[in-house]
Amino acid sequence: MEAIKLKTHVGTDGMMKLEVPTSFSNSDLEVIVVVSSTTPQPENFDRAEWLAFIEATAGSLADDPIERGSQGTYEIRDEIL
Repeated sequence: MEAIKLKTHVGTDGMMKLEVPTSFSNSDLEVIVVVSSTTPQPENFDRAEWLAFIEATAGSLADDPIERGSQGTYEIRDEIL
């Protein structure tokens, strides 16, 4: 058994390309994949911290409100039976 550690990227299609050394060419292998994200994960707030965050940010866009623009017209489609 040989352990191989590598860093790779998973594309938007959810696919990851795994390349192995050529010493395993034309061989049947059993592969075990352990996934560990290198992207920082958001912090977990306790209830008091979360409420303090909400209090501090509530109404912060009052002077520059977000407006939803026109959504246009949508085609009328046949009913699915």
